[in-house]
Amino acid sequence: MASLPSAIDRYFKVSERGSNLSREIRGGLATFFAMSYIVVLNPLILGGKDSSGALLGGERVAAVTALVAGILTILMGAWARHPFALATGLGVNAFVAVTVASHPGLTWADMMGLIMVSGVTMLILVLTGFRTAVFKAVPEGLKTAIVVGIGLFIALIGLVNAGFVRRIPDVAGTTVPVGLGFDGKLIGWPTLVFVVGLALTIVLVIRKVRGAILIGVVAATILANVLELIFKIGPSFDGKVSNPLGWSLVVPELKNFSLPDLSIIGHVDLFGAFIHLGGVAATLLAFSILLSIFFDAMGTMVGLANEAGTVDKAGNIPDVNRVLLVDAIGAVVGGGASVSSNQIYVESGAGIGEGARTGIASVVTGALFLIAMFFTPLISLVPFEAVAPALVVVGFMMVSQVGKIDWSDWGIAIPAFLTFILMPFTYSIANGLGAGFISYVIIRTFQGRAKEIHPLLWVVAAAFMVFFGIGPIQQLLGIS
Repeated sequence: MASLPSAIDRYFKVSERGSNLSREIRGGLATFFAMSYIVVLNPLILGGKDSSGALLGGERVAAVTALVAGILTILMGAWARHPFALATGLGVNAFVAVTVASHPGLTWADMMGLIMVSGVTMLILVLTGFRTAVFKAVPEGLKTAIVVGIGLFIALIGLVNAGFVRRIPDVAGTTVPVGLGFDGKLIGWPTLVFVVGLALTIVLVIRKVRGAILIGVVAATILANVLELIFKIGPSFDGKVSNPLGWSLVVPELKNFSLPDLSIIGHVDLFGAFIHLGGVAATLLAFSILLSIFFDAMGTMVGLANEAGTVDKAGNIPDVNRVLLVDAIGAVVGGGASVSSNQIYVESGAGIGEGARTGIASVVTGALFLIAMFFTPLISLVPFEAVAPALVVVGFMMVSQVGKIDWSDWGIAIPAFLTFILMPFTYSIANGLGAGFISYVIIRTFQGRAKEIHPLLWVVAAAFMVFFGIGPIQQLLGIS
């Protein structure tokens, strides 16, 4: 492939980071395929009615989800110059949906306004340098644990969404929470697609085949579409009936061109939640959202930058302020567009695993999201089972850094351990970070080494103690 003009090469630091145009394009494609499911999944999560009976609408949420993801990802690539893609954050959108469903009188506009308030607060924290200062205050051992934890988290996302690992429903809580396949058995054609894709990707990676991850995704996608055409497998859940043999998130099929409906953009009430819930309850909700998006993005950024090799010897990420600023803008724009907070996606690791090192990959991913807003075959043809192998392999690559942790120093080792096991076990990057920060402060204090604790970490640990104690605090204040 032709080389880049020198000005573009210098601006994106392509040669400096040991990359080239073909790697960046492959990386952008791999990241898009790995996270495109959000365009299908977000409308399902935000599909319920609010207290007024209003619906955001599936087609509208899908279109705006793709639009916002495309714009923010291009901004991340063109301005912050990192291979990090953004889209509606899983976790925050579910929290929003549950909150709307469980609070009479609360509307979608109210909750999206609360997200905007949290986003503006985070934007102020970035502009004042507080968020960057917190990042720099984190000990290197915990930063390594963040990389390992995100690797485990990415791998678990791949295994669960591919149906290889499934939750075991048990009201009494008498069994283990997850198991192999369905009822302890691997069944269904979608699982076969995942297994074949994983085996092929591993072989290609260890053989150092150029484009290994993308080849694995494409091959698994072709197999999935052939199987769907022959056996008419269908979804794992169609809204009424559960089918353990079906595709988990996306049924591979060819869809037609359609004009996007963007009418939900701007349907926001900044202070509606404060009026309907009261100042204290709304503030606690905003604090929960703020802490989640604040640290989820920070943890993801650290993990991806380490995997991409863009962290310098001092542990700093180039243009980190720009990265954090785009992420903060994602919360504001996502809320304002009625699709929930947008944040950096761990699935960007698929593109990094493919060789992406610069913002060019993000520009490619963002452009594909904008195309998907009009024409969805690229999304609807690729089931999650076809991209899950890439996440498992990338997870392995990130977990391999666990040897950098000083296991002889329990003041770092125990917090690191809690950080990286709680990320996958609680399905939350923020939860792992919170446990790590709190335990680090406590252990260092009882070791008589409190002077080594950066002052900001005391603040962060205290904030996380409030975060984890939201339930008791609400009960104490009489807030439902």
